[in-house]
Amino acid sequence: MHMADALIVPAVAATMYAASAVTAGYSIKKVKLENDIKKIPVMGIMAAFVFAAQMINFTIPGTGASGHFSGGLLLAIMLGPYAGFLSMISILTVQCLLFADGGILALGCNIWNMAFYACFIGYFLIYRNMVKKNTKPQWIIFATVLASVISLQLGAFSVTLQTLASGVTELSFVQFLAMMQPIHLAIGVIEGLITSAVVIFIKNARPELLNMGEANNKMEFKKFLVILSIVVVLIGGGLSLTASSNPDGLEWSILKVTGSTEIESDTVNSGAIDQAAEIQNKTALFPNYSFKDSDSKTGTTFSGVLGSVFVAIICIGCAVLFKLFKKTGKTPKEA
Repeated sequence: MHMADALIVPAVAATMYAASAVTAGYSIKKVKLENDIKKIPVMGIMAAFVFAAQMINFTIPGTGASGHFSGGLLLAIMLGPYAGFLSMISILTVQCLLFADGGILALGCNIWNMAFYACFIGYFLIYRNMVKKNTKPQWIIFATVLASVISLQLGAFSVTLQTLASGVTELSFVQFLAMMQPIHLAIGVIEGLITSAVVIFIKNARPELLNMGEANNKMEFKKFLVILSIVVVLIGGGLSLTASSNPDGLEWSILKVTGSTEIESDTVNSGAIDQAAEIQNKTALFPNYSFKDSDSKTGTTFSGVLGSVFVAIICIGCAVLFKLFKKTGKTPKEA
């Protein structure tokens, strides 16, 4: 659901950047209050895991479309909504700047559509409340699928609203909406099932790793971090090669409405888009997760591993830079 710059105007882009920035600032404040220093490595590794998982596009049967794991809900379950939201920002930023996945102008929109709804609606309002008193596997599956579906439905609806508010494409709002909602309903169900499988596995194997909405868990991380690091490399460097080549839900929706996955922007908006594209051309060392001017699968493998490492470093680096966690000699409950 990574939006391209051609779908929006600078005014909409600036509004969504502001909304995402305010939410990020509030999240930083809340994570500082939690002050659980053990979250630092988990933020890095879990963000790397989600980045790697996002590279695997799965086919939606009978549609000719594909979807990919978003991961915001899983990060919120593991880390809490605030650290989860910040981790998603690092993922989406690396995807945008290093791999040209999503436009620079549209980055604020993509953060809002893919991170905000999952962390603060899907998790905070739905999942967390549903599993407070009932953690049976079947209930976790139901809660996770419901939270995932609602998050993606809201995200898909926001894409259509942001496009409508911009008014620079030939996309019909009604037709675009009619394509976006059903395909992301299917993607949401699949993502919910994947997320619930991961959550149930961790719950059975290492229940102390699940945040379950609390920031005060005492976690033993070493084995978990090592195992998850290996999984990240296997997914990003290996399984990413099996990704479906079908257009994703957003591209498929545009294709159904216009007959092409490419959108031509309004000439009034072309200057801002050209400037953003020029910047992205310089930062995107591996466009479309491959080596420049090469179709070698080695580029995909390299991109999966390198991107995962970058995301982990940025997450951990920002946690240190913004002093999100400090050693106080007290547990979060005592602080």
